[in-house]
Amino acid sequence: MIVPVLRISCEAVTGFEFTVQKTDGLARRGELRTPHGAIQTPAFMPVGTRGAVKAVTHRELLDLGAEIILGNTYHLYLKPGDDLIARAGGLHAFIAWNRPLLTDSGGYQVFSLASMRRIREEGAEFRSHLDGSLHLLTPEKATDIQTQLGSDIAMVLDECVASTASHDEVRDAMLRSARWAGRARRRLARLRDAGEERVTITNAGQAQFGIVQGGVHPDLRTHSVQATVEIGFEGYAIGGLSVGEPPAVMYDVVAHTAPQLPHDRPRYLMGTGMPDDLIECVARGIDMFDCVLPTRNARNGQLLTSRGPLVIKNARYGEDSAPPDPGCGCYTCRNFSRAYLRHLYIAGEMTAATLSTIHNLYFYLDTMRRIREAIVFGSFEKLRQEFHQTFSRRPQL
Repeated sequence: MIVPVLRISCEAVTGFEFTVQKTDGLARRGELRTPHGAIQTPAFMPVGTRGAVKAVTHRELLDLGAEIILGNTYHLYLKPGDDLIARAGGLHAFIAWNRPLLTDSGGYQVFSLASMRRIREEGAEFRSHLDGSLHLLTPEKATDIQTQLGSDIAMVLDECVASTASHDEVRDAMLRSARWAGRARRRLARLRDAGEERVTITNAGQAQFGIVQGGVHPDLRTHSVQATVEIGFEGYAIGGLSVGEPPAVMYDVVAHTAPQLPHDRPRYLMGTGMPDDLIECVARGIDMFDCVLPTRNARNGQLLTSRGPLVIKNARYGEDSAPPDPGCGCYTCRNFSRAYLRHLYIAGEMTAATLSTIHNLYFYLDTMRRIREAIVFGSFEKLRQEFHQTFSRRPQL
């Protein structure tokens, strides 16, 4: 295989800087500075698909300590539209969030529309899940949309494949993703250099991250790293995981891939995962995470605690006066019982989703805080072992 593109010159991004401040083994404690503030890493990013994290307000996110949230390019493009958001001054202004924002490229959402999309070299053609209208998402188009959204970090368009795909299928998608990454970088360079009348730049300090693909195949991951790093991005993501492979396989892929990425650039593992995944992937050199799991599970009646998942809708909690997690300091655990939360869920009260989401996000964000602290004090491995001694993926009985 041949590296498909060479380094593409882009002007340095004003206000974007990443520093590794401390290491403990492969775990890294750092700070990522953006035009809208700093992010302490390792960091977890709550997912705000349509410009809102489901069931909670921005005030609650700030109270929880969230420093960055993630928006979804695919959904925001379809509704309300990136042109409208650009006219409002960009996504920060439109949703009244003055902290850092990351937008994905829409690649995963297109991947999930298996029966409604077609991948070709030009881009991903798909039908909207809203009205069936036909769209073509190219690397250039994804770059333009995110330029108008004005996120602090924009992801390139990539092709994600199923965990059951053959080596040849994964190779083809990986090479196409690398070619698309080069096209996205060239497009951003052109916008920064000369602009374009129909594209409004709402954040001149926007950084662009490349995405490493290659499935579970070490040879393809290595090739993808080389091709993506050769293009030159402000940061790098590992994509194409958490699509059905066992956790141990994912850990092996991360362990193989992360150390090959530049030491001085942030490393982002996309769409992962359970709390123990965060611990294990920090141990393998990852700086940034996102996942819908804590918010989605909360709305479905599952609380994630230091002992593992707690299914609050179970009848056994009907008269349980204990908090969801006795050792947790979140607003929900300080004030409400399992019995009350179960009552809210069974009764269909919206407050059930809010209180459960507050707890789950607190657990994730507090876990990241404890990880950062442990790295600074050189006790990350101790924290890692203690976490595994108490946390189990199996629901509590």
